[in-house]
Amino acid sequence: MWDLEIHRGTAAEFHALEMPPVIEPVVWWFEVRSAALVLGSAQPATHVDAAACAARGVDVVRRRSGGGAVLLEPGDALWVDVLLPAADARWTPDVSRSAWWLGEVWQDALGAVGEDGLTVHRGPMVRTEWSDRVCFAGIGGGEVVRGGAKVVGISQRRTRAGVRFQCALYRRWRPDAHVPLFATPGPTADDLAGCVIPVDVDPTTMMAAFLASLRA
Repeated sequence: MWDLEIHRGTAAEFHALEMPPVIEPVVWWFEVRSAALVLGSAQPATHVDAAACAARGVDVVRRRSGGGAVLLEPGDALWVDVLLPAADARWTPDVSRSAWWLGEVWQDALGAVGEDGLTVHRGPMVRTEWSDRVCFAGIGGGEVVRGGAKVVGISQRRTRAGVRFQCALYRRWRPDAHVPLFATPGPTADDLAGCVIPVDVDPTTMMAAFLASLRA
Protein backbone atom coordinates (compact mmCIF):
# COMPACT_ATOMS: atom_id res chain seq x y z
CA MET A 1 0.00 0.00 0.00
CA TRP A 2 1.06 3.59 -0.66
CA ASP A 3 3.05 3.52 -3.85
CA LEU A 4 5.52 6.33 -4.52
CA GLU A 5 5.90 8.21 -7.77
CA ILE A 6 8.66 10.81 -8.16
CA HIS A 7 8.06 13.56 -10.70
CA ARG A 8 10.60 16.12 -11.88
CA GLY A 9 9.73 19.09 -14.03
CA THR A 10 7.79 22.33 -13.97
CA ALA A 11 4.96 23.20 -11.65
CA ALA A 12 2.69 23.55 -14.68
CA GLU A 13 3.42 19.98 -15.74
CA PHE A 14 2.79 18.67 -12.27
CA HIS A 15 -0.49 20.49 -11.72
CA ALA A 16 -1.69 19.31 -15.12
CA LEU A 17 -1.63 15.73 -13.85
CA GLU A 18 -5.21 14.49 -13.70
CA MET A 19 -6.65 12.52 -10.83
CA PRO A 20 -7.27 9.00 -12.17
CA PRO A 21 -10.89 7.81 -12.45
CA VAL A 22 -10.03 4.99 -10.06
CA ILE A 23 -7.81 6.18 -7.22
CA GLU A 24 -5.32 3.96 -5.42
CA PRO A 25 -3.32 5.12 -2.38
CA VAL A 26 -0.29 6.84 -3.86
CA VAL A 27 2.20 9.58 -3.06
CA TRP A 28 3.29 11.94 -5.83
CA TRP A 29 6.58 13.52 -4.79
CA PHE A 30 7.47 16.45 -6.99
CA GLU A 31 10.85 18.11 -7.52
CA VAL A 32 10.34 21.48 -9.16
CA ARG A 33 12.95 22.47 -11.75
CA SER A 34 12.01 26.15 -12.15
CA ALA A 35 10.35 28.86 -10.06
CA ALA A 36 6.56 29.16 -10.06
CA LEU A 37 3.89 31.02 -8.16
CA VAL A 38 1.03 28.55 -7.84
CA LEU A 39 -2.38 30.17 -7.39
CA GLY A 40 -5.34 28.54 -5.68
CA SER A 41 -8.25 27.34 -7.83
CA ALA A 42 -10.46 30.35 -7.12
CA GLN A 43 -7.77 32.96 -6.48
CA PRO A 44 -8.12 36.09 -8.64
CA ALA A 45 -5.34 36.58 -11.16
CA THR A 46 -5.40 40.25 -10.18
CA HIS A 47 -3.60 39.32 -6.95
CA VAL A 48 -0.45 38.83 -9.02
CA ASP A 49 1.86 41.25 -10.81
CA ALA A 50 2.28 39.20 -13.97
CA ALA A 51 4.95 41.48 -15.42
CA ALA A 52 7.04 41.28 -12.26
CA CYS A 53 6.76 37.49 -12.24
CA ALA A 54 7.86 37.30 -15.88
CA ALA A 55 10.78 39.64 -15.26
CA ARG A 56 11.99 37.40 -12.44
CA GLY A 57 11.50 34.15 -14.37
CA VAL A 58 8.62 33.00 -12.16
CA ASP A 59 5.86 31.07 -13.95
CA VAL A 60 2.31 31.77 -12.82
CA VAL A 61 0.41 28.48 -12.51
CA ARG A 62 -3.05 27.63 -11.22
CA ARG A 63 -3.72 24.49 -9.19
CA ARG A 64 -7.09 22.80 -8.78
CA SER A 65 -7.15 22.92 -5.00
CA GLY A 66 -8.12 25.93 -2.95
CA GLY A 67 -6.25 28.52 -0.93
CA GLY A 68 -3.79 31.30 -1.65
CA ALA A 69 -0.60 31.32 -3.67
CA VAL A 70 2.43 29.13 -2.96
CA LEU A 71 5.84 30.15 -4.27
CA LEU A 72 7.86 27.14 -5.39
CA GLU A 73 11.54 27.62 -6.05
CA PRO A 74 14.03 24.79 -6.62
CA GLY A 75 15.41 23.63 -3.29
CA ASP A 76 13.23 25.94 -1.18
CA ALA A 77 10.03 23.90 -0.84
CA LEU A 78 8.97 20.27 -0.74
CA TRP A 79 5.73 19.57 -2.59
CA VAL A 80 3.92 16.29 -1.99
CA ASP A 81 0.53 15.06 -3.20
CA VAL A 82 -1.29 12.25 -1.42
CA LEU A 83 -4.14 10.52 -3.24
CA LEU A 84 -6.69 8.74 -1.05
CA PRO A 85 -9.62 6.71 -2.45
CA ALA A 86 -13.11 7.44 -1.15
CA ALA A 87 -13.41 3.81 -0.03
CA ASP A 88 -10.52 4.23 2.42
CA ALA A 89 -11.45 4.33 6.11
CA ARG A 90 -9.59 7.63 6.48
CA TRP A 91 -11.79 9.40 3.94
CA THR A 92 -14.53 11.62 5.35
CA PRO A 93 -17.12 13.88 3.70
CA ASP A 94 -16.36 16.52 6.33
CA VAL A 95 -13.91 18.79 4.50
CA SER A 96 -12.89 20.60 7.69
CA ARG A 97 -11.74 17.31 9.26
CA SER A 98 -10.59 15.39 6.22
CA ALA A 99 -6.88 16.28 6.48
CA TRP A 100 -6.47 15.71 10.22
CA TRP A 101 -5.09 12.20 9.74
CA LEU A 102 -2.59 13.47 7.16
CA GLY A 103 -1.44 16.24 9.48
CA GLU A 104 -0.74 13.57 12.08
CA VAL A 105 1.37 11.68 9.52
CA TRP A 106 3.42 14.82 8.88
CA GLN A 107 3.70 15.53 12.60
CA ASP A 108 5.08 12.04 13.21
CA ALA A 109 7.44 12.22 10.22
CA LEU A 110 8.81 15.59 11.27
CA GLY A 111 9.31 14.28 14.79
CA ALA A 112 11.43 11.50 13.32
CA VAL A 113 13.78 14.10 11.79
CA GLY A 114 14.09 16.06 15.02
CA GLU A 115 11.24 18.60 14.84
CA ASP A 116 9.26 18.74 18.06
CA GLY A 117 6.60 20.98 19.58
CA LEU A 118 4.36 20.55 16.53
CA THR A 119 0.56 20.37 16.58
CA VAL A 120 -2.15 19.59 14.03
CA HIS A 121 -4.68 22.38 13.62
CA ARG A 122 -8.19 21.07 14.32
CA GLY A 123 -10.04 24.34 14.72
CA PRO A 124 -11.76 26.60 12.21
CA MET A 125 -9.85 28.24 9.40
CA VAL A 126 -7.51 30.95 10.69
CA ARG A 127 -7.61 33.88 8.29
CA THR A 128 -5.32 36.88 8.28
CA GLU A 129 -5.08 40.04 6.21
CA TRP A 130 -3.01 38.26 3.57
CA SER A 131 -4.22 34.65 3.69
CA ASP A 132 -6.36 35.07 0.57
CA ARG A 133 -3.18 35.95 -1.33
CA VAL A 134 -0.51 33.81 0.37
CA CYS A 135 -1.45 30.29 1.41
CA PHE A 136 0.99 30.15 4.29
CA ALA A 137 -0.44 33.33 5.83
CA GLY A 138 -3.50 31.36 7.03
CA ILE A 139 -4.04 28.02 8.77
CA GLY A 140 -6.57 25.34 7.82
CA GLY A 141 -7.71 22.04 9.28
CA GLY A 142 -5.05 19.34 9.35
CA GLU A 143 -2.14 21.70 8.78
CA VAL A 144 0.92 21.37 10.98
CA VAL A 145 1.90 24.38 13.09
CA ARG A 146 4.23 25.45 15.84
CA GLY A 147 3.38 28.43 17.99
CA GLY A 148 0.88 29.77 15.50
CA ALA A 149 3.20 29.59 12.48
CA LYS A 150 2.65 27.09 9.69
CA VAL A 151 5.08 24.24 9.06
CA VAL A 152 3.09 22.11 6.58
CA GLY A 153 0.36 23.51 4.36
CA ILE A 154 -2.35 21.23 2.98
CA SER A 155 -4.99 21.93 0.33
CA GLN A 156 -7.25 19.43 -1.38
CA ARG A 157 -9.25 18.58 -4.46
CA ARG A 158 -12.12 16.13 -4.07
CA THR A 159 -13.97 13.97 -6.59
CA ARG A 160 -16.39 11.08 -6.22
CA ALA A 161 -13.39 8.73 -6.53
CA GLY A 162 -11.44 10.26 -3.64
CA VAL A 163 -9.28 13.19 -2.66
CA ARG A 164 -5.96 14.65 -3.75
CA PHE A 165 -4.20 16.34 -0.85
CA GLN A 166 -1.51 18.81 -1.89
CA CYS A 167 1.12 19.38 0.80
CA ALA A 168 3.93 21.89 0.99
CA LEU A 169 6.77 22.33 3.46
CA TYR A 170 9.34 25.10 3.19
CA ARG A 171 13.00 24.26 3.70
CA ARG A 172 13.75 27.98 3.34
CA TRP A 173 11.21 30.78 3.78
CA ARG A 174 11.99 33.98 1.92
CA PRO A 175 9.31 36.66 2.38
CA ASP A 176 11.36 39.11 0.32
CA ALA A 177 11.02 36.80 -2.71
CA HIS A 178 7.22 36.87 -2.42
CA VAL A 179 6.63 40.60 -2.09
CA PRO A 180 7.53 41.76 -5.65
CA LEU A 181 5.27 39.11 -7.22
CA PHE A 182 1.99 40.49 -5.87
CA ALA A 183 -0.01 43.39 -7.21
CA THR A 184 -0.53 46.50 -5.08
CA PRO A 185 -1.77 46.45 -2.38
CA GLY A 186 0.20 43.39 -1.38
CA PRO A 187 1.99 42.06 1.69
CA THR A 188 5.33 43.36 2.90
CA ALA A 189 8.22 41.17 3.96
CA ASP A 190 7.40 42.01 7.59
CA ASP A 191 3.80 40.88 7.05
CA LEU A 192 5.00 37.44 5.97
CA ALA A 193 8.08 37.04 8.15
CA GLY A 194 6.43 35.18 11.01
CA CYS A 195 3.96 33.08 9.01
CA VAL A 196 6.20 30.09 8.41
CA ILE A 197 8.63 27.89 10.31
CA PRO A 198 10.96 26.37 7.71
CA VAL A 199 12.49 22.92 8.18
CA ASP A 200 15.86 22.66 6.44
CA VAL A 201 15.80 18.90 6.12
CA ASP A 202 17.42 16.83 3.40
CA PRO A 203 14.61 15.96 0.93
CA THR A 204 15.55 12.30 0.72
CA THR A 205 15.56 12.01 4.51
CA MET A 206 12.17 13.72 4.70
CA MET A 207 10.75 11.47 2.02
CA ALA A 208 11.82 8.36 3.87
CA ALA A 209 10.39 9.61 7.17
CA PHE A 210 7.11 10.63 5.57
CA LEU A 211 6.65 7.29 3.80
CA ALA A 212 7.51 5.37 6.96
CA SER A 213 4.93 7.34 8.93
CA LEU A 214 2.30 7.00 6.20
CA ARG A 215 2.80 3.25 5.91
CA ALA A 216 2.92 2.58 9.65
